[in-house]
Amino acid sequence: MLHLHQSIVLSGHRITHFVLPRGATAVADTTVRFSMENSACCKEKLFASHSMHTPSSRSLACLASSEGHDPLTRKDDLPVHGLSEKIVGVLGGGQLGRMLCQAASEMAVKVIVLDPLESCPASAIAYDHVVGSFDDSATVEEFAKRCGILTVEIEHVDAASLEKLEQHGVDCQPKASTIRIIQDKYLQKVHFSRHGIPLPEFMQIDDLEGAKRAGDLFGYPLMVKSKRLAYDGRGNAVAKTAEELSSAVAALGGFERGLYVEKWAPFVKELAVIVARGRDNSVLCYPVVETIHKENICHIVKAPASIPWKIGKQATDIAHKAVCSLEGAGVFAVELFLTRDGQVLLNEVAPRPHNSGHHTIESCYTSQFEQHLRAVIGLPLGDPSMKTPAAIMYNILGEEEGEQGFRLANRLMGRALNIKGAAIHWYDKPEMRKQRKMGHITIVGSSLGTVEAQLNALLSEEGRDCQSAVQPRVGIIMGSDSDLPVMKDAARILDAFDVPYEVRIVSAHRTPDVMFRYASSAQERGIQVIIAGAGGAAHLPGMVASLTPLPVIGVPVRASVLDGLDSLLSIVQMPRGVPVATVAVNNATNAGLLAVRMLGVGDPDLLARMSQYQEDTKEDVLTKAEKLQREGWESYLNP
Repeated sequence: MLHLHQSIVLSGHRITHFVLPRGATAVADTTVRFSMENSACCKEKLFASHSMHTPSSRSLACLASSEGHDPLTRKDDLPVHGLSEKIVGVLGGGQLGRMLCQAASEMAVKVIVLDPLESCPASAIAYDHVVGSFDDSATVEEFAKRCGILTVEIEHVDAASLEKLEQHGVDCQPKASTIRIIQDKYLQKVHFSRHGIPLPEFMQIDDLEGAKRAGDLFGYPLMVKSKRLAYDGRGNAVAKTAEELSSAVAALGGFERGLYVEKWAPFVKELAVIVARGRDNSVLCYPVVETIHKENICHIVKAPASIPWKIGKQATDIAHKAVCSLEGAGVFAVELFLTRDGQVLLNEVAPRPHNSGHHTIESCYTSQFEQHLRAVIGLPLGDPSMKTPAAIMYNILGEEEGEQGFRLANRLMGRALNIKGAAIHWYDKPEMRKQRKMGHITIVGSSLGTVEAQLNALLSEEGRDCQSAVQPRVGIIMGSDSDLPVMKDAARILDAFDVPYEVRIVSAHRTPDVMFRYASSAQERGIQVIIAGAGGAAHLPGMVASLTPLPVIGVPVRASVLDGLDSLLSIVQMPRGVPVATVAVNNATNAGLLAVRMLGVGDPDLLARMSQYQEDTKEDVLTKAEKLQREGWESYLNP
């Protein structure tokens, strides 16, 4: 019995790829039978039985391809079953490789991975997994023979091997030159500096005296970094004083490892942009996100980042320029600092899908993993925009070693199953270690405030039901409780449409600080429309509209004098640039209906219910008209 590696692949009932173990021979009448072995991934195992006949390379060639390849056949005429017949080889089979394979399976794109661990996360779902080192030149060269395209899920590979492969015609994406630049963080800085991209100041250090000169130049705290093999917090050390330089250098393995320093960036937020670059040099950027780190490891990602539009544009432009300075196709992650004075500085770039882009699986029309495959294969790039207003990604990091860590993660994921809009990704790593990335949870929702509240509930010690707290979508505010008899009609409409809301007393004149806080925080808390009722001078709707980008509907409330005309005129006479929608005096019913219509623009269910409401009012009018015609006006008025 001759055991064949899993790289024997079936296409229908025809063997299309045949690889024998080293030293084995093929025979003319080789027959193949199939059996299923129970395993964690339930993969097919193939076995071949053979008789003692003279080996025939011709018969092996026939087995390898029953279709043959006519040299005169034009490339465009070759059959393509699906999007692409190209086999994508990935150096590395970690969680990024796993999620690449998941995206590939939806498009029936074949992905094979090279990873030294037999039970690496990608092994269970890859088209094939070759066990071997991705930084060993001979292994990579042999692996590349099976690939139409070679890409990476980790940049710490042998760049020299990739350059050699490119010289022999292997299609590497992104290019080896890019990998060489990226895997040395000091070279990254030099490269991006030459291309005019804003960075923290930096310099190479070769000895303690050089480190002290850097400290004198840049001040303290001083960031000391390893040039290579630095990721997930590894390779960074902070020296708060000159006396701490020696310990920081020692913590990184000494000067012989290759070190450099960066001037401390006084950032207020860390940002990231996923950038996709096609083989035709087309470039698309995903929305800017905020990343929150815990012990130098990505912990939470908020999408989109809560930053001014100008800052977002600046971050996107820097990310675009940085990626355009590199060679090759694929997805790139650009990490950035936002400083106190509003500067955006590039931190580093990864030439592959990235932790900051995991949310895109649920939140964007095209995930970063599908996008990477599109880019390296040469397919058109997909839409990177978000299909949900907000998303938050939480990394499941190992809290304890071994089984206790697995139990804690299991409990967390169990609670996440109760959250509306939550998706769980478990990487199936066989070993639990503290601070190791074991999986992630993404929650999508109507606002960042909503998804943050759900995540906070998930992480609370009590593990309370995260569904119990319904986030309001509409804020009903008024200057006094005397306005409530009018404003209650807006609440009744929202109740009829099952739209969650909140009712607050917020006076523009008596409690201006409360009004300011309410209007400034409404969007972040998940409010999407504000209905503001006011009588007399009626400043509340306009003042709130000047403090929030949300739509504000003003309801003029009839006071004891002037019949509400003063309120109406006050609301409609807003200066240009501060719009307030206005309804008739005391008509909070229409304010509620207008709010429902505004929400319905992005809510098909609400839009359908509004259409049904209109149909019901039409039927109500027709019924009354029919009754009037049938009974006459006197009977109608005196039933």
